Amino acid sequence: MRPFDPAILRTLPQARRPLATLAAIGVAQGAATIGTAFALSSVVVAVVKGMPLGHPAAYLALLFVFRGTLALAGERVAAAAGTSVSGALREQLLSRWLAQTADERPDPATGVTLASQGAASVEPYVARYLPALVSAAVVPVLAVLVLVFVDWLSALVVVLTLPLLPLFAALIGATTRDATERRWGALADLSGHFLDVVRGLPTLVAYGRGDRQVKTIGEVSQAHRRTTMVTLRLAFLSSAALELLATICVAIVAVTVGLRLTHGSIDLGTGLVAILLAPEAYWPIRRVGAEFHSAADGAEALAAAIPMLDVVSTMPTTAGPGTLSARDLGYTYPGSTEPVIEGLDLTIAPGLTVLTGPSGCGKSTLLELLAGLRRPSAGSVTAPPTHLVTQRPFLTTASIRDNLVMGAGRAVPDDEIWATLRELELDGVVAAQRQGLDTPLGDDGRGLSAGQRARLVLARAGLGSADVVLLDEPTAHLDDDSAALVHSVIRRMARDRRVVAVTHRPELLALADQHVPLLTRSIPAGREVRA
Repeated sequence: MRPFDPAILRTLPQARRPLATLAAIGVAQGAATIGTAFALSSVVVAVVKGMPLGHPAAYLALLFVFRGTLALAGERVAAAAGTSVSGALREQLLSRWLAQTADERPDPATGVTLASQGAASVEPYVARYLPALVSAAVVPVLAVLVLVFVDWLSALVVVLTLPLLPLFAALIGATTRDATERRWGALADLSGHFLDVVRGLPTLVAYGRGDRQVKTIGEVSQAHRRTTMVTLRLAFLSSAALELLATICVAIVAVTVGLRLTHGSIDLGTGLVAILLAPEAYWPIRRVGAEFHSAADGAEALAAAIPMLDVVSTMPTTAGPGTLSARDLGYTYPGSTEPVIEGLDLTIAPGLTVLTGPSGCGKSTLLELLAGLRRPSAGSVTAPPTHLVTQRPFLTTASIRDNLVMGAGRAVPDDEIWATLRELELDGVVAAQRQGLDTPLGDDGRGLSAGQRARLVLARAGLGSADVVLLDEPTAHLDDDSAALVHSVIRRMARDRRVVAVTHRPELLALADQHVPLLTRSIPAGREVRA
């Protein structure tokens, strides 16, 4: 975790303009504050000496209005900047992950944490911390330069004591960095475990293991709570330490000015300006220390996200109209030494091709390789645009219509949608919904049974325009009657497309034009399966 990584300006160009605007506003506020010190001292001197207050008071009021305007503008720009940058970060992360293979993407726990909590935590980093960092680099220098001309002795005190604040801030920041990394790890563990439990909840409940996960989630949550409280304690202690140090430094300036006022070696106006300017030299650094703690999560998230955004990756499948083939194809899972697929030569012609074999022999992996979701460890895949239907198909919380036409690449009329639903005997299910095709689905298709979801995604594949349809166990959640219906739809779909289906059902195998048996975990080199 770095206080400022210039890579953010390269990878997130949306941050450049608002950051420059916020930095300019911060510097202008510092300059206005210095002017306010002179105006306020002029008013006090005028009151003490019985001079007219018109011009000094008007000057002071004008500066107050100017500072208020700058503060309002800064808040508006900061709010807009934080939202736009966090949204842009989330969008770029998701776009980059979608352009990567399954092996190159982060694990689900890290991805969910980074795209949700991580992207949101960037807001205070961009909107508060970075502008404060720029102000801390400029405003104290301005204040010291003005003090040199106003009162060199006060300027000397400030110059000698000012480095103590960033020194203490750096020491405390190192401890904060370690605590934030532990907190970020605890949050990722909590997110990952909770995600796994939610996904496997039906299985856990079915086997009576659901109650045990309550205790486990509670333990992980307590670990996250403890690391969060450690970070908060550090934030409060560091703020108190910096406040105390700055107060002592300002007090030294005030004492020296007071002693010289007593002896008459400095006039009242100069002394007041020195006392009012001294805090402004320390305040920006104190603010950086305070904002750093609230932005630490954002800095940690950016440290994890920027390397992912810098990685350039493309899907490995090569477009080849009218061709679906693999040459000397091999694949080994990351971290494993045993290949799942090895030396496979495969050519598939139009029609229905059925992949069979025991569990774990690489059937689903082969479909993902053909779809370009995984990068081959050896060999190559040539394929036209594909539509993959997995065993856990993706359904959004949008309407049924939006889920059906997703990826179609064209405007699909309602008549065609209803005809496809009718073919799969889903028209009655959809028509019974309150809003018909406009009925929104719940998370992961909640509101539909597993069999209805399986037929819905098959309807989506039928409405799509992909030349190749890859089906992974399309009848796994269906009874025999529904499976027979789906088999007939698959057979019709294969009339004008290449359909590759993984199945354990002999009924679908009997309808196949080609049969590719995968009998072992690896296919011997040189063997060719030609449709």
